[in-house]
Amino acid sequence: MLGSSVLVALTAAAGAIASPLDLITRGTPAGTGTNNGFFYSFWTDGAGQVEYNNGPAGSYDVTWRNVGNFVAGKGWNPGANRVVTYNGTWNGASVNSYLSVYGWTRNPLIEYYVVESFGTYNPSSGAQKLGSIQSDGSTYDIYRTQRVNQPSIDGTSTFYQFWSVRQQKRVGGSVTMQNHFDAWEKAGLKLGTHNYQILATEGYQSSGSAKITVEQS
Repeated sequence: MLGSSVLVALTAAAGAIASPLDLITRGTPAGTGTNNGFFYSFWTDGAGQVEYNNGPAGSYDVTWRNVGNFVAGKGWNPGANRVVTYNGTWNGASVNSYLSVYGWTRNPLIEYYVVESFGTYNPSSGAQKLGSIQSDGSTYDIYRTQRVNQPSIDGTSTFYQFWSVRQQKRVGGSVTMQNHFDAWEKAGLKLGTHNYQILATEGYQSSGSAKITVEQS
């Protein structure tokens, strides 16, 4: 699911010398908001350590260590059929991590991914393939999965996930979201009213880092 950050703040008693741990740089707290004209979302299940930092314009960086699950990134709210252009570095190819255009809709509640690259685990493993499309220089395979009583933008819920998984992995380029929305609808996968849409880094039971910049073409 969704993404990231668990940082414990220590307080020293009045008059006591501060612990060296208090001097560790703190990143952006988990949550959602706006930064330099972009929406951001940062979710974590609370396991391990994640430090997420918003940068100039559509940039962010994230480092994670021994996490359970997190998702973090920058983009827009609401989502739309825009062309999402991004670049950067993603040190997740040898661990369980995804780099994707990630978003949610309501009515129905849908969590969606256009996966640009994944590490040691293909997130569509075990799912039924519903088709494929050619877009932005590659074939993307289409899947649907269901999450039961899992975290969502509306709290613990049961909902479907829609997936487009790129066969030729990459870190950087343009993603034409209209192509994926059209292909999903053709496969019977109907989105609702758009909530947020971000270029997300996700990690699951892994350690890694990423530094990404996103913009709208």
